[in-house]
Amino acid sequence: MTLIGWLQLGLFSVLVLAVTKPLGAYLFRVFEGETRPLPRVLGPVERVLLRLCGAAEKREQTWGQYALALLAFSLFSVLIVYLLQRFQHVLPLNPQGLGAVGPELAFNTAVSFTTNTNWQSYAGESTLGYLTQMTGLGWQNFVSAAAGLGVALALARGFTRRPGPEGQKTLGNFWVDLVRGTLYVLLPLCFVYALFLVSQGVLQNFSAYPELMTLEGGRQTLAMGPVASQEAIKMLGTNGGGFFNANSAHPFESPTPLTNLVQLVSIFAIPAALTYTYGKMAGDTRQGWALFAAMSVLFLAGAVATHAAEFQPNAAVASAHVAQAGNLEGKEVRHGIAASALFATVTTAASCGAVNAMHDSFNPLGGLVPLVNMQLGEVVFGGVGAGLYGILIMVVLAVFIAGLMVGRTPEYLGKKVEAKELKLAMLYVLVFPLFILGLAAAAVVLPQGVSSLNNAGPHGLSEILYAYTSGAANNGSAFAGLNANTPFWNLTLGVAMLGGRFLMMIPALAIAGSMVGKKGVPVGPGTFPTNGALFTGLLVSVVLIVGALTFFPALSLGPLVEHFLAGAGKVY
Repeated sequence: MTLIGWLQLGLFSVLVLAVTKPLGAYLFRVFEGETRPLPRVLGPVERVLLRLCGAAEKREQTWGQYALALLAFSLFSVLIVYLLQRFQHVLPLNPQGLGAVGPELAFNTAVSFTTNTNWQSYAGESTLGYLTQMTGLGWQNFVSAAAGLGVALALARGFTRRPGPEGQKTLGNFWVDLVRGTLYVLLPLCFVYALFLVSQGVLQNFSAYPELMTLEGGRQTLAMGPVASQEAIKMLGTNGGGFFNANSAHPFESPTPLTNLVQLVSIFAIPAALTYTYGKMAGDTRQGWALFAAMSVLFLAGAVATHAAEFQPNAAVASAHVAQAGNLEGKEVRHGIAASALFATVTTAASCGAVNAMHDSFNPLGGLVPLVNMQLGEVVFGGVGAGLYGILIMVVLAVFIAGLMVGRTPEYLGKKVEAKELKLAMLYVLVFPLFILGLAAAAVVLPQGVSSLNNAGPHGLSEILYAYTSGAANNGSAFAGLNANTPFWNLTLGVAMLGGRFLMMIPALAIAGSMVGKKGVPVGPGTFPTNGALFTGLLVSVVLIVGALTFFPALSLGPLVEHFLAGAGKVY
């Protein structure tokens, strides 16, 4: 790994660590504290919003009620975003007069932003008007992140709470969590964040697209729009959907090295902070730091591997006898190889999906790491909320394995983990590959699937695997070598996104509902500690084994075989 790579990785890691505790403490105060920040200013707003939702702060929900509220709100969100796209040609704030979005693409986009995936089968600047971008996609960037945050907190309450009066088994209130996550966390942070982006040169306007004369005498249309406001929540909410087709490689979305660094840190900020929040909820912050450590080990391994792979020459360029200092294909020169490799690792570890380079142009092993990051279940910090509830499912499996090793019923935070929780955890784990491998298998044999490929052989398989992995993992990044704007791809990717979001959230909430009612058991000499280095190592091993056993055969036919063929001079 080069010196510049080590320096960038070190600075980024230090900044994320510095943010984790204060932001985690703030999140704990917002969701679990007796009083919230700025009660005289934001308190009345919160009460009005809860009244509009028909919710009361003290009226908590069981896991089933929480899940039903989540699903109802998400269905309503899909409908609203779909209609905004279908009727945008008659709506205001559309200075370019962009037409209505087609039904399959509108469905895909509505599902994508509702599930916090932000997969984009379109170019934003030539497809969506300003009103659609702001009130449809921008709105979903906030509430989909807040919904994921709520599910993570509900699962955390299931592990950390003791049974309530008269056997009450509640996990909080979805509407309260949704409102507080948006009002106290995402909106104020994004307000400051957007002002910073504007100061660095990110656009924020409602202007029509100007037509400019180029130095060569040609004409070029320059896209405009309210970019900074969407860019802030795009990163902080681990959404990832770009205002422009080039995403964060576009200078209007990330114009300076400082914006690139801040965007990277903001992607990890809330997922990392939630580990500290969880430790506070558990009454032992070491529990949270153990999760943080496991995530960090997996992230650092991926970052080093991507950097090393991308500083190898591109095999296709090497065949033309061109001198190379690494693989610069598909990368912005102003970012360079090191910053591009770091960004690719961060965005796929955190289910963000924003990109500042084209992953399709990475070397085979460089493209393998983003794939693996997602296929591990988006638990390497993961998305806002999704990372925490994903890693907690892996904790259930880890304590089960630990229980087998010591010959006693597995326990976690003083509660027994029994057959019901293990079955739900395995359902959570199996849903993920079902959508990825099942849909990928269909795509490689159907003409509607392979007709969209730009590459044959193992690279084409990698493009298909990446698309469905990104959809089911609610990541949203793409290899960019696949034309996904067809009825087949729009519909099947929409199904993958829905399954990867809600068919994994529901088992997580069911585990929370089962655990919250259990009485604590005293710690004994056979209790396996879950707040130290030994448990961290076990947790990392479980995550890797589950991911490897599930996806290694497919990966061996895609990026791995492509790597060996490239070494022999065969490229695709």
